Amino acid sequence: MSERSSATSDATAFAGHRPGSPAYRRLSIALFAAGLATFAQLYSTQPVLPDLATAFSLSPATSALSVSAATLGLGIALLVVGPVTERRGRTPLMHASLAASSVVGVLCAVAPTWPLLLGLRVLQGVTLAGLSAVAMAYLREEVHPEAHGRASGLYIGGTALGGMAGRLLASGVGDVAGWRWAVGAVALLGIACTVVVRLLLPVSQGFVPAPAGRAALWENTRHVLGDRALLLLYALAALAMGGFVATYNALGFRLAAAPYGLSLGLAGLVFLSYALGSVSSTLAGRAADRFGRRAVVPVGVLVAVAGLALTLAEPLWLVVVGVAVETIGFFAAHGVASGWVSARAHLGGGGTGQASSFYLFAYYVGSSVFGSVSGLAWTSGGWARVVTVVGGVFVLALLVSLALRRVPSLLEPRGGAAGDAAAH
Repeated sequence: MSERSSATSDATAFAGHRPGSPAYRRLSIALFAAGLATFAQLYSTQPVLPDLATAFSLSPATSALSVSAATLGLGIALLVVGPVTERRGRTPLMHASLAASSVVGVLCAVAPTWPLLLGLRVLQGVTLAGLSAVAMAYLREEVHPEAHGRASGLYIGGTALGGMAGRLLASGVGDVAGWRWAVGAVALLGIACTVVVRLLLPVSQGFVPAPAGRAALWENTRHVLGDRALLLLYALAALAMGGFVATYNALGFRLAAAPYGLSLGLAGLVFLSYALGSVSSTLAGRAADRFGRRAVVPVGVLVAVAGLALTLAEPLWLVVVGVAVETIGFFAAHGVASGWVSARAHLGGGGTGQASSFYLFAYYVGSSVFGSVSGLAWTSGGWARVVTVVGGVFVLALLVSLALRRVPSLLEPRGGAAGDAAAH
């Protein structure tokens, strides 16, 4: 029997880790840590944007490029990493990605000039692509179908808490010791998560290498770019993430300005709302298992729109509540949509890694574009202009989520994250 035939046979016999098993617990903890490290490092400069603007004499829009540079580097790298991982496997790339991004994070903390910092942030985004490209595909292959929704939600929850922990850590340290120590502290968090993933993540058992060659690559690419549902999911990623990041990029400047005048540390406490996003992504994953993704995603977007509208209020507590509600809605929609991509690609004939990569490419390009636009909106028209821009983006995301309901489903037995056939 050939090596590929053996791998195919083993993967076919492997049904996936079930909830309650030791391997499932190890996998869940490892991917939670991986998601935490990814988002903490990707957005490590977001809480200290006002500090960066002061340190390098920059405008709000220019300082926001430190976030957009990383997300753009990640998005572009995903287009290369996605096809590679279909042939080379999942776990080695995940380990290398986490280790390299943490090292680059340390270098960002000591960058002497603004152009060098931007270059390193692009490189950090590139190094993070290895994990982002394969995490959902790995889950699809290694977890039993009955637990796909909750496992995907747990990983997205890790990214939500990563966003919170990284921002809280950076804002707190930045308030006391400046932006360099803030970015360095997040890099140390990434190193700690790298160790956890190295020790706990089970090796792939369900991975089957895709055939090598341009013909196979073209066939997978044609599939993941020719499916209407996948194209709509890519658009949803760009719009939902773009609006979400735009809100947070401008929020720091709003909270630092009158009438609030908050310090970096106090303003950073708003990122505690990411804990709610972690919960909402997990609950939304379970709801998708039960009611279908088509029903859950539009609700998540509507919740995000409602939260954004609340931030127009003047009282600080209402602004915080609004941001929290927006965070809950965004992570609910994203957590379900990201798992939907892998499920749809798998049912359509393969290319799950590539499909996840295209989804995340759109996700981070949207983050880069709209994240930068929010700085211009804040400078030109204050918070009302930011809400107008982000609101328009979220409305487009809602229309896309409703269009997904009209796409024909790919039949699959009921049960699991890929769930009921109507969800696809």
